[in-house]
Amino acid sequence: MRRSINYHLYLVTDESEKCRHGLLETVRRAVRGGVTVVQYRTVNKDYATQLAEVKPLQAFLKEAGVPLIINNNVELAIEIGADGLHVGQGDTPVEEARRRIGPDMILGLSVSDAEQMAAVNTELVDYVGCGPVFPTNTKTDAAKDVGLEGWNQLAAACPLPVVAIGGLNKERTAAVRATGLAAGVAIVSYICAAEYPEQAAADLL
Repeated sequence: MRRSINYHLYLVTDESEKCRHGLLETVRRAVRGGVTVVQYRTVNKDYATQLAEVKPLQAFLKEAGVPLIINNNVELAIEIGADGLHVGQGDTPVEEARRRIGPDMILGLSVSDAEQMAAVNTELVDYVGCGPVFPTNTKTDAAKDVGLEGWNQLAAACPLPVVAIGGLNKERTAAVRATGLAAGVAIVSYICAAEYPEQAAADLL
């Protein structure tokens, strides 16, 4: 049986060179500030570099008791024994991902519209990352933002934990949390680019 995790403050890492204090130190500070789960995401690095980056990250997070999710790299998730894997609509299909990672690893799926939400296989997927809620420059291929009202409708239609993502800052995070529909909020640049990642994380609790 897959364990449940605390999605309340979900950090998605930016490329290490975009993290003001480097990848590992940024994550350390963010966890001290209250981050409850970390997703390692990179699109610009080869497998060996990803492995070299993620191993010390995993060691720290394991000691801190914070789950590590790998973004769309089934091989990496399996090799390091990550807590979870997250896939997008154009990534490894959910059925294949679940077959490869086995029954115990957490599996998340990105959703950006009602059709995708209706198609979520709740037997295979553990949580949904829904958005972008607001416009974002973090992902160049991001879908059109759905807005807060659109996000509310999508989240209300999902029986799984729903994590909001996309263009979130302190004020927007507060608005999303006020709906009572978010299991958590996923943050990238607000924390990764911050001068004080610990305070940035604490701002979003």
